[in-house]
Amino acid sequence: MPFYLRKSISAGPFRFNLSKSGVGLSVGVKGLRVGTGPRGHYVQAGRDGLYYRASLGGKPTSSPTPASAQRSPTKANHPPQLTEQGRVTMVEVGSGDILGMRDSSVADLIDDLNVKQARVPLGPVLGLGAAGLGLLIILASGGSSSIVSDGGALVLFAAIPAWAIGAWLDQSLRRSVLFYDLDAEATAKFQRVTTEFDALAACDGKWYIQSAGAIRDLATWKQNAGAGHLVNRKPALLAYSLPKLLHSNVTPPTLKMSLRTFFFFPEVIIVQDGKKFGAVGYGDLEIQCQQSRFIENGQLPNDVQVVDHTWEHPNKKGGPDRRFKNNRLLPICLYDIVHFLSKSGINELVEFSKLGLVECFASALRDLPRQPASKSLPTIPSTLP
Repeated sequence: MPFYLRKSISAGPFRFNLSKSGVGLSVGVKGLRVGTGPRGHYVQAGRDGLYYRASLGGKPTSSPTPASAQRSPTKANHPPQLTEQGRVTMVEVGSGDILGMRDSSVADLIDDLNVKQARVPLGPVLGLGAAGLGLLIILASGGSSSIVSDGGALVLFAAIPAWAIGAWLDQSLRRSVLFYDLDAEATAKFQRVTTEFDALAACDGKWYIQSAGAIRDLATWKQNAGAGHLVNRKPALLAYSLPKLLHSNVTPPTLKMSLRTFFFFPEVIIVQDGKKFGAVGYGDLEIQCQQSRFIENGQLPNDVQVVDHTWEHPNKKGGPDRRFKNNRLLPICLYDIVHFLSKSGINELVEFSKLGLVECFASALRDLPRQPASKSLPTIPSTLP
């Protein structure tokens, strides 16, 4: 029979539970406690030998496995998901498992980010715990004792400083540090990346492709203005930012696509997908650029180049189908598309309305050092700031 050690430390209404699986925290009074720990959030109520315990919310994100136990990059890719949109089979365009994306230069940093992402933030726990305790005291007093009621109000008002103290602790316990000391050549190359990125960010139209499918029958072809493919796309956001868990003396260009975010650092791309982190070196990144004709049915970007027109409902010969009264001409636009690929699972298509900028940005990324060109300090001791 396995043995384990468990120890509880009480500090007023707060109780810290120390066990082999991690540290837990609960707050409350006798008969009712709300807590959190390695197995998730819970509420426990009862007394005199009869107790009730229920989980609150989902199970926290598990810590990443060591590098030696990670799946190989070739197994990190998931087969593309297929969905039906009318008579068209849509193929999902998206990256694979983020945890399968590893670069040796920042492996420790990525592991540290994933571990700290899985930790429960102390700010909300302490703040909500103090607020819940204050409400319980006020409700338990029933207005019969002004001293108890005033004490409950005091605990309730203490929720704000408790939240602030927890957030202050999180600044150390849930933060990693990446420090760069670039030489002149590496600095110049990275500045070129930011210059070309600024030009892309100024485009009026920026999208990432979610899924696409080929049109294979005449009826669907007529319904979609004679297009050869259907494309589902969403706006992409280009800005400068850092992951919330990371401090750095460099704020990198950032490409955000729904839950997936690419941070273009001087030596590596850090990828965030929800609460998971991965990394891909520029030596493992393949960038493909091309132009694409796109039939626009909505508002045109200001910097678009219109190369042709087509009818919203064409006939077999390409002319207007007379059966439709409001059959209008739609513009055919020429866009730039960049395709990010890697053996570890990156697969993203991003589209821009202005021509001639994508290849310049791709060239700047290709010119970045293929080996680490910085002195990086992935982590610092978890001391209070």
